[in-house]
Amino acid sequence: MKKDTIIIIIRWTKRLLALIAILVWIGVIVTISKEPIPFSEQAPYCMGSTMIIFMLLSGLYRALGYWEKRELTE
Repeated sequence: MKKDTIIIIIRWTKRLLALIAILVWIGVIVTISKEPIPFSEQAPYCMGSTMIIFMLLSGLYRALGYWEKRELTE
């Protein structure tokens, strides 16, 4: 596969991962907010899910960035 094609695939994968992460995050927040419990009890779940979702996104994003950087230097 050509180097340019690999770079384009990596960049579109990053965009797709970001979109999926945001949609999952919105879905989780909406699901949590529909519960009939007070916000003070919902807050830890909102914060925890936000941290986990975006931690996974950051890790995948960095791995793709590393792969992209490696492809550019070869």
